Amino acid sequence: MDAEELDALTGRLRQLLLELDVDDVRPVRDGGEAPAGAKPGELLAVGALAVGLAPALLRPVLRLVETWMQTRPVRTVKVELNGHSVELGNATPEQQQRLVDAFLAAADDSARGQDG
Repeated sequence: MDAEELDALTGRLRQLLLELDVDDVRPVRDGGEAPAGAKPGELLAVGALAVGLAPALLRPVLRLVETWMQTRPVRTVKVELNGHSVELGNATPEQQQRLVDAFLAAADDSARGQDG
C-alpha cells in the first residue's frame, strides 16, 4: 500500500469515526501529540489518527475499526489508551472480542486507579 492509498483509507476511517459523534478526530503528526485540550484517558490512537471521545464511545469505536478493517487492505490497527495497547487484526472474531474485552477492562482499571 502506498502513501496515497493509506492517506485515503485514513480519511475514510476519520469520516466514519466522526459519524459516531466523537469529540474530535485528527491526524497524528510526526510528534504524535494529542489534540489541544485532551485529558489523559480521552485519547484513542488508531493508526495515524487521534480520537477524543467519551468513555461510553470506546467500545463502539473499537467495533467500527474492526468492521472497517474487514474490507480494507489493513492488516492490523494498534489502539492505545491509559498506557495499555491492543492490536486488532489477525484473529478470529471471538479472539478479537476477548482481546477487546480484556483491553477495555485493563484500561478501565487503570483509569479508576488514576481517579483514586
